[in-house]
Amino acid sequence: MPPEKFSWKHLYSEVVTTGLCTGCAGCVIACPHDVLDYDDTNGRYKPIQIEDFGGAGDCSHGDKACTSCTRACPRFRDWETEVDEFMFGRVRNEDELSGVYKDIVLARAADPVLHEVGQDGGLVSAILLHCLDEGIIDAALVSYLEGDGTTWKAKPGVARNREDIIASAGSRYTYSSNTLAYDEAVEGGAENIALVGMGCQSSIPGIMKARKAGKVARRITLSIGLLCSKTFDDAIFEELFEAKYGLKKSEMRKMNIKGVFQIWMKNGDYHEIPLKECHGWTREGCNHCPDFAAEHADISTGGIGAFNDWTLTVVRTDLGREIMGALLAKGMIEVRPGDDDPGAIELMHKLAKRSRKRWPETAVAAPRLIGA
Repeated sequence: MPPEKFSWKHLYSEVVTTGLCTGCAGCVIACPHDVLDYDDTNGRYKPIQIEDFGGAGDCSHGDKACTSCTRACPRFRDWETEVDEFMFGRVRNEDELSGVYKDIVLARAADPVLHEVGQDGGLVSAILLHCLDEGIIDAALVSYLEGDGTTWKAKPGVARNREDIIASAGSRYTYSSNTLAYDEAVEGGAENIALVGMGCQSSIPGIMKARKAGKVARRITLSIGLLCSKTFDDAIFEELFEAKYGLKKSEMRKMNIKGVFQIWMKNGDYHEIPLKECHGWTREGCNHCPDFAAEHADISTGGIGAFNDWTLTVVRTDLGREIMGALLAKGMIEVRPGDDDPGAIELMHKLAKRSRKRWPETAVAAPRLIGA
C-alpha cells in the first residue's frame, strides 16, 4: 500500500458505491472496531458503516488513520498486481488470463459419499477433510443452506468435521459471503482457517497478507477458489423459476450450471433453463468482477468441461501442490491429466478473458491487460 492513509471513506467512494464491490465482506471481518456490518437484503450484498458518526461514508476510526478495511479489500486500487507479487513473486504474463498456476489436472474424491454429495466429483470436500485430519486447518469457512434447505438461501458457516463438510457440499448459485463466518470460527478456537469461495473471496487472504492486514490475514492459511462467472440474487427463485416454470424452490433437490441452468426436483424431474433468461437476476457485485478463475486461490476448482463428475483443478501455490500430492498418496482422490479434457481448459481461458472485459475503464488497468 502507498504511504497515504486510505480509510473507509476512500473504500466507500471508490469501491462500495461504484459497482466494484463484490460483497466479499473482507473489509467487515478485518475491521478491528466492529463498525462495519453487512447488508444482504433486497439484493444489496454490501458492507455498511453502523457507527453513529456522520454519514454512510464516514468512520471516526478512519478519521484517526485506521486503514484496515482498505487493506482487506481485493478490489481497492491496484489489488491484482499486489497479490500477484506477494503470492507468485511476479505479475501474471499477458497470456495468463486465468492467472498464474503450476498444474492443471482433473480430480475427484475417491470416497463415494464425498463424491456423491459434492459438486462435480467432491474434490473440495476431500481437500477440506484431509486438511482437517492432518491439522493443516482447524476450520473452514463455507456455506450452508439455511433451515431445512427448502428456502435455498445460502448462509456462511464453519465446517469443523466430516459431517459439517458433507452438509456444506454442493453449489447454490446464489451468493454467500463465507468470510462472515470468520468470527464464529475464531470463537470456536480456530487458528488456521481455510476459506472456500469464488474469485472475489479467494483473493482476500492474498491481499490481506500483501497489505499486512493483521491477525485475520495470518489465520486464513488456505484459500480454495471456485470458478465463477456470476451468482444470482435470491429473487430468481420466485420471479423466474416459479413464476415462469412453476418450479418451487421447496421442491428442488439439486442445481448446476453446464451451459444452461440445470435443476433437479425431488420427484425426479429434470429441467433446463436458458442462462440468458437468468441474466436479469445477476448480482450487481458480479457485473464488474474480472476474476472467473479464482486466480489468487491456492487451488482453484470448477465443474466445467466434458466430464460431469471430475473437477477441473488449477494448482497455483506450493501449498496447493503439497495438499494435492498428499491427497493422491493417501488414495483420497483420483487424478488424471488436464489434457484429457483440453476443451475444459480452453473454456476456462475463454470465460476468464470474457470476465476481464467487465473491469471498467474508470478503475486501475491491470485486470484488463491484453486480450481483454
